[in-house]
Amino acid sequence: MSTLDTPPETPAAAGAGAAPARRGRRLPVGELVVTTVLGGLGVFALVEAHTIAVPASSNAVGPRAFPYAVGAILVLSAVALLVAQLRGDRGEVEGGEDVDTSGGADWVAVAKLTGAFAALVVLVEPLGWPIAASLMFGGTAWALGARPWWRALLVAAVLNTVVHIVFTQVLGVYLPAGPLEGVVGFG
Repeated sequence: MSTLDTPPETPAAAGAGAAPARRGRRLPVGELVVTTVLGGLGVFALVEAHTIAVPASSNAVGPRAFPYAVGAILVLSAVALLVAQLRGDRGEVEGGEDVDTSGGADWVAVAKLTGAFAALVVLVEPLGWPIAASLMFGGTAWALGARPWWRALLVAAVLNTVVHIVFTQVLGVYLPAGPLEGVVGFG
């Protein structure tokens, strides 16, 4: 390994017990946004959990227990994260070996993925789960570079047909079948 290939020494590389490097006193805006969203989700979960109707026949642990627990964990995590950030702890800068940190986002792939998920939302009721989810899966695989595209679509069709049959026939969960309603296993 030449001197050009040698990464700069960090405190973590210097010794296993070394403290993480503190990078300046500037507040990390991106990390604070994540903390704020995390805390907001926790508060939302706590407020909305209070609106859940509790039947008179419920035991000591009713339907509000899990949402309250999740909300409390989210709020506590956000507070702990905020304290750590204000004390100077920062997230590690991306240094992955196979990640091009100088490259930008692939907005075309993001648009394709967004379109695939939006298509599922719009098409699941008229076309049914097997067809709409297959289009979403195939579109997602195409957006991420699957070649040939028809193989991803074929795998998606088989997988989503099995999922539909298992959910509707075995688990008793309704999934719309669309034009396949009435075909064996669909409906």
